[in-house]
Amino acid sequence: MRITKTSILGLPLIEPELKIDQRGYFMEVYHREKLANLGITNEFIQENQSYSKKGTIRGLHYQLHPYAQAKLIRVIEGEIWDVAVDIRQGSPTFGKWEGILLAADNKKQLLIPRGYAHGFSVISTQATVLYKCDNFYHPESEAGIYCLDKHLGIDWKINTPPILSTKDQQLPHFDKAIINFNYKVL
Repeated sequence: MRITKTSILGLPLIEPELKIDQRGYFMEVYHREKLANLGITNEFIQENQSYSKKGTIRGLHYQLHPYAQAKLIRVIEGEIWDVAVDIRQGSPTFGKWEGILLAADNKKQLLIPRGYAHGFSVISTQATVLYKCDNFYHPESEAGIYCLDKHLGIDWKINTPPILSTKDQQLPHFDKAIINFNYKVL
């Protein structure tokens, strides 16, 4: 496994090592010790899966501190444009977003640390997404930001009207969102 840094502070892209032969390939998608050696020490305790159709946007979601979740995202079918927004007040990249193509074919994974809002758009016909979380879902701490907020200016890489849940359509804009994360310089 190797880590590629993104333009947003603290947002690592993880690329597995493939072992390829005449049968196909094998890869470790999660290895706690190898990830710890790369600086990722989250203990994942829940795994979720979603299936979505082309043009769907899910997000931007997060849970408030102290119930925040880090998420390790990967795609097992199709392609998504995965987006993280830094919502750590005081961060040099506060309010900035990063988009990464995650696909079954490229096998990349993105770690969304606590203190980031997360969402994705489906750019293939369909997509199945798996993600590990390091904290349990806590409904009372659920929060989010309206994904089409012009202040954020996210390019979702879809050119049709997006498919949004009723809940996601009603999320507040960035300047009205409840955010209780602070940036800490290590």
